[in-house]
Amino acid sequence: MRKTLFFILLCISQFFYSQADCATALSVCGNSNITYSPSGYGNIKELVNSGSCIDFTGEHNSIWYKITIATGGTLTFDLIPNNPDADYDWAIFGPNVNCGALGSPIRCNAATVIGPGPATGLNMTSTIINAAGGSSTPYCRYLDVLPGQTYYLFIDNWVSSTSSTTAPFSLTWGGTASLASPFTDPTIQPHPFNPPGIPAANPADPREVIICANTVSFDFSTLSGSIINGNQNFGVSYHVNQNDALTGNNPITVPQTVNTSTIYFYSINYTDPSNTNNPLNKCRQVGKFKFKNGAITTKNATLTQCNNNNAGTALFDLTTADVFAGTNATKKYYHTMSDLNAGTNEITTPMAFVSAEGIIYVKVISEFGCSAVAQITLKFHPVVQVKDVTLKSCFIETNPSTASFNLTNAAVAVQQNPIPIKKYYPSLTDAVNQTNEILNAGAYIAPNGVVYVRVLNAQGCYNVAKITLEVIPPVYSDLLKDKIICIEDQTVLDAGPGFKSYAWSTGATTQTIRVNVGEYWVKLKTGDCVTTQTVRVLPSEQPVISGIDISSNTITISVMGGTPPYKYSIDNIVWQDSNVFTNLSRGEYKVLVKDAYDCDPMEVGIVVPNLVNVITPNADGINDVIDYSALGNKQNLILSVFDRYGGKIFQADKSNGYKWDGTLGGRRVPTGTYWYSVTWNENDKKSTPVKFSGWVLVKNRE
Repeated sequence: MRKTLFFILLCISQFFYSQADCATALSVCGNSNITYSPSGYGNIKELVNSGSCIDFTGEHNSIWYKITIATGGTLTFDLIPNNPDADYDWAIFGPNVNCGALGSPIRCNAATVIGPGPATGLNMTSTIINAAGGSSTPYCRYLDVLPGQTYYLFIDNWVSSTSSTTAPFSLTWGGTASLASPFTDPTIQPHPFNPPGIPAANPADPREVIICANTVSFDFSTLSGSIINGNQNFGVSYHVNQNDALTGNNPITVPQTVNTSTIYFYSINYTDPSNTNNPLNKCRQVGKFKFKNGAITTKNATLTQCNNNNAGTALFDLTTADVFAGTNATKKYYHTMSDLNAGTNEITTPMAFVSAEGIIYVKVISEFGCSAVAQITLKFHPVVQVKDVTLKSCFIETNPSTASFNLTNAAVAVQQNPIPIKKYYPSLTDAVNQTNEILNAGAYIAPNGVVYVRVLNAQGCYNVAKITLEVIPPVYSDLLKDKIICIEDQTVLDAGPGFKSYAWSTGATTQTIRVNVGEYWVKLKTGDCVTTQTVRVLPSEQPVISGIDISSNTITISVMGGTPPYKYSIDNIVWQDSNVFTNLSRGEYKVLVKDAYDCDPMEVGIVVPNLVNVITPNADGINDVIDYSALGNKQNLILSVFDRYGGKIFQADKSNGYKWDGTLGGRRVPTGTYWYSVTWNENDKKSTPVKFSGWVLVKNRE
């Protein structure tokens, strides 16, 4: 059992120290600084009794490096132990030698640390190329190098009974030459490598990879893609110490539990796909990092919004919920915790989320992938309390179906402190969408109908109330109507009872007024409204005597217009219903007529002429002619004579003195009875037509 254990330890030891042999020398990657802590030696003590400046014991805590020159020039380096008591020796072989035939070193220095200090290396001022043990000259002369040359650098932390200090060293390159490296050749490495994590607060501290707890199981390979950044033929390994990172030993290959206190190292290496013996294949670039607990803390929050118009839902902006104090976080919102855990049914419009009161779940994911869950309670502001009202207003006289409404007087808001903001709209849709606002709310002209008012409180919430508009119609007097009276009379206009006040166009303020013929108005007040009612007092239409027929001692009166029944008189004392007056003697009369209104009568003066029934046209001077010249002052006086057949045989007018002598064309007419008529127009305003008719016996003796 012990032999088996010893064999395993021996194999591990040989692997660990394999980079301490020339054949497995580490390739130097360009002029980058080297920090290393050699421990022990390789499988072969290649410098024991080598005849070099190195002590005959050869190797103590050593490391081999292979250097390839990219551009020629001078080459220097400074090797400084981290502990000033550590004693470092070194030797350089080359150029272009093999590990099996290194030959003598071209530079070698084993100077003591006592006196000059621990720093050693090549510089531009030293002239020596070899310093044996105990020498007080720790620097040797620089090297002149050419492109493509390779050199081996052996470094040993010497220990003895008088100098037992071991410590890491730092090596920096100098001079004008440059060392070959795949990390500086853009054809090999076209993209920059990205160190893992983020810079620490102190730039000197390792970069920090965020984990979401103090200890987690971490898969280091998840960092590789970002580190390599698309550069082909490069790989990366992870280690728990720098030496392993520099040598590639003991890589972390499986997920392991990490913490926030341990420093970890990553090692980028290059492999030439066309040349497995390329010295740069062992070239590594090393960095370090730590893990940092990036767990985030959330807090529950409440969002309160308006249940506008009492719709039962509100519009919430979930992104405003104060659930996380940090920045650069992603938030995902879900209806239920089950949805959150499953990552399903995510709320895709969190900035405009319409919802009833309830609870929403939010998953907050930091920029580093750490997450926490919070609850958002959705609440409503108190509903704006409103009530529907009816607003009444008096009609507009010019358009009685409408009224002017002062919408601001409608008491629709239940809560008045603080004073709410009210806006008015013609429809409910307009009130909700805030379109077509009524801007003249103090004098809104409208018929019966409705408008809607949007009442807004101090929290910005609103509710909509309805205002029913009611036009108070005009109230007219049923008693007050147009009248017809005689033009010479007066009448009483009565507006009727029940009105608050009366204001007549005459200036009167009583219920009744006495007036003549004319047009009047009265303002009737009912409540706060005033109705203007117009009334006319019209003169009655006077009857017109359209004609008078006189026959012997009888007159017949024809009447038109006015309002029947008519009354007739020839003395303005006795009135009769008949239009015929008989047994009148010859002479002048006044015919009077009035209608049902009993106004002043219409009067026409007439003459009942003398009646001539026989003429004897024999030139004896007695009854020779029919003579109506006495009526010559009448208008349109005409005497017409007709035979027994009704044929007109003679007409007497102004031209023949209104006379007929019983002849026709100068010859006497046969003896016989003839008819005649006398027509004229009286000289009154109406030029009343009068017709007098009779017969005459003409006796002609030969």
